[in-house]
Amino acid sequence: MLKKDFVEKYYEKGEFASKAEAERKIAAFLECVEEVVLAGDEISFLGFGKFCVGERSARTGRNPQTGEEMEIPAKKVVKFKPGKSFNDKLNK
Repeated sequence: MLKKDFVEKYYEKGEFASKAEAERKIAAFLECVEEVVLAGDEISFLGFGKFCVGERSARTGRNPQTGEEMEIPAKKVVKFKPGKSFNDKLNK
């Protein structure tokens, strides 16, 4: 689903004056989630899930084209863990 499609669905479900208003609200929400995660905090939505920052350690990998070994550096990643009710709906 593309952002345009999501805005359409969000507009239909919510009570917004226009699709532009729905898009602004989505943008504000995503910006807030991004700020919290970038600050290193986690954000939990009861029943939906939790966004947090995880770390991947450095490791050795192989270049698939040449087969040559290469070092893959450590990095931070965003993790999402679905909440119980969301997970239950997903696995019905």
